[in-house]
Amino acid sequence: MENKFNNISDKVFALLNEGEYLTLSFSSENTQFIRFSQSKIRQTGLVDDASLELELIYNNRTCGESFTLSGDIDADINSAQSVLETLRVEVVQLPEDPYIVMPENNGSSRDIHSGKLLSVEGAAKALTPAMEGVDLAGIFASGKIYRGNANSLGQKHWFSTETFSLDYSLITADEKMVKATFAGSKWNQSEYESFMTASIKRLEFMKRDAIKVEPGEYRTYIASPGVRDILDMFSWNGLSEASIQQGQSSFGKMRNENSKLSPCFSLLEDFRSGSVPRFNDNGEVAPDVLNLVNGGLLENTLINSRTAKEYDIVSNNAGGGEGVRAPYMSAGELSEAEVLKKIGTGLYLGNLHYLNWSDCIGGRITGMTRYACFWVENGEIVAPIENMRFDDSFYNFFGENLEAVSNKVEFNPEVGTYESRSLGGTHCPGVLLSSFSLTL
Repeated sequence: MENKFNNISDKVFALLNEGEYLTLSFSSENTQFIRFSQSKIRQTGLVDDASLELELIYNNRTCGESFTLSGDIDADINSAQSVLETLRVEVVQLPEDPYIVMPENNGSSRDIHSGKLLSVEGAAKALTPAMEGVDLAGIFASGKIYRGNANSLGQKHWFSTETFSLDYSLITADEKMVKATFAGSKWNQSEYESFMTASIKRLEFMKRDAIKVEPGEYRTYIASPGVRDILDMFSWNGLSEASIQQGQSSFGKMRNENSKLSPCFSLLEDFRSGSVPRFNDNGEVAPDVLNLVNGGLLENTLINSRTAKEYDIVSNNAGGGEGVRAPYMSAGELSEAEVLKKIGTGLYLGNLHYLNWSDCIGGRITGMTRYACFWVENGEIVAPIENMRFDDSFYNFFGENLEAVSNKVEFNPEVGTYESRSLGGTHCPGVLLSSFSLTL
């Protein structure tokens, strides 16, 4: 794949006229997919896909277009040339961009992450025995993912990784569910079987009659997958410097009013796991680690070069949308074995869904409890709860109501397959809250 990208890049850059600048972005995957329903394989197949995006800059104007690669080098070069000709016609009709980011050559990089994956032939045999006796619906995805970026000034970046994920739900006869994802880069059969066994044990609790919880404030533990759902919101009018500058960010209070979160809360952008490339669509390379919130204090926001130019500040090479690409929330000291005891009486929330800002400026998030969410009494799970809506501010539950953070950071992968298989995920622990607001 890398050689194909390099060959196409060299050929296309040779076609440029004076005054033209071009950036190429490459995306590809070789993935095995297996779809399960009722713990049986219903669909399986291999996906080999690749696409190339061209962004042309001419006379302070820019436009771009992408197309699917065929695998035939000559045909793909011809397609790229055709796209380039189309961009030349379109770019001169556009207005000048006052904040245009010009390509630079700040050096090239090559980042290869090898894994240990199940063979295509052996995947079904490895996966299915642990599912016997339960109703499982889910998707297994495994294989290589590639990203490349090059510009006409000679800069090139290449990234590849090998990962797998089994994203699934276990379903009771009355359609209550436990949701989980087993993922990584090095397959371990015994770890997989233990992980599945733990999910099946939680499913037994879901067979009990659900309890209706009244609206109110509850002592609550949110497990790592639920915390991930909350942290995802910080990429949407959250830690973006442009959002703060425009008065749309939920973190504006920390910048402008000196609001603080709990000293227990620290969030980084950390690329050291190698789950996503450090370079963005402009070929700019982010630092290995960037402290965002450190001990409850806002230390950095995400600033791309366009925002830096518009507001005359220094870029830290964030992505185009200034979202958190490699979120890592630091662990605390709460042992997972002590979680139920520390809850005492209250809620254990395994998953949260359908999150949205109810008051972005105030940091209020609304959403639903779902799947493995339980009522706890005297340190023991009593029964699942009926789905409830929550509405609370992270200035509360990551602030004065954050009592403890678990000592285990879990990886919650991105498992989306819209257009292509997603990269990366969120590393985060669970959190124990003295109070969390359920509204209806």
